Amino acid sequence: MNTTSIMRFLVTTLLLVVACSLAFGLWRGYMYSPWTRDGRIRAEVVHIAPDVSGIVSEVRVHDNEQVRRGDVLFVIDPERFHATLKRADADIARAQAQIAVSNAQIAQRASERTMRRAQAARRTGLGEEVVSNEAKTDYGAQAEQADAAYVAAQAELKASEAELEAATAARQAAQIDLDRSVVRAPADGSIVNLNLYSGDYAIAGSPRLVLVESHSFWVYGYFEETKLPQVSVGEAVKIELLSGRVAMKGHVESIATGITDRDNPSGDYVLADVNPVFTWIRLAQRVPVRIAIDEIPSGAHIAAGMTCTVFVQPKKPGRAP
Repeated sequence: MNTTSIMRFLVTTLLLVVACSLAFGLWRGYMYSPWTRDGRIRAEVVHIAPDVSGIVSEVRVHDNEQVRRGDVLFVIDPERFHATLKRADADIARAQAQIAVSNAQIAQRASERTMRRAQAARRTGLGEEVVSNEAKTDYGAQAEQADAAYVAAQAELKASEAELEAATAARQAAQIDLDRSVVRAPADGSIVNLNLYSGDYAIAGSPRLVLVESHSFWVYGYFEETKLPQVSVGEAVKIELLSGRVAMKGHVESIATGITDRDNPSGDYVLADVNPVFTWIRLAQRVPVRIAIDEIPSGAHIAAGMTCTVFVQPKKPGRAP
């Protein structure tokens, strides 16, 4: 073998080694480097449901409109709630009038009781030649009846006071219903997928609007389990949207401690139902990693559900956190 052939062999071998090294490095970086294309923008989504039922009389927002906390979103026809409030006011007035009557009756019964007791006491000390025993018994019975009437008047007063408390509570509830017929934004955010119109019937507890809360965005990066050893809480993260034009900064906030085991569902009697089939190719499971967004570029628009790529930037050994 001449020198030229040896040189060609060495160059070819060197190129092959370099290519294999690069391929191995790329494969190792793809398999174990802490990054993933499977990232999603998430946000706190508030499902707004009215606290009372009724016909929607006004809708004061538009689709994708930005709102502030306390802004009116929609109004449920308040006519019925006004009527309920008036009825509660009438019940309170009636209970107050009954209390006044009961107080007057108590005063009357107290005066009569005092008189009957005095009459019975005065006749008790007299002899039979002045007052017969039958008359004494009659006056004693009248005094007891006066006592009973006084106790009954007091009971009627307590019943009237209880009615007043119930009427007051009913009025408070009616006022709450009236106030909550006006549905307001619980936080700053934007209205998404508006599908509510005047004339619709809203049911208490049934969501009618969706509000995506501002400043509540975060990222869920679904990392393969082979990459998790290089992911730690607090590490810096670079987030790139699928468009590639927006890059954001963040940090690892937490790592999930459990995902669904599809091969081990619960069977009868709450026992494990282990799948006996084993495939030779086992895909690495993906574990959610919650990432806080520290900085959003000015003018960038992000929406819940967007896809992004997440790059974790591990701390260098010996470097202070």
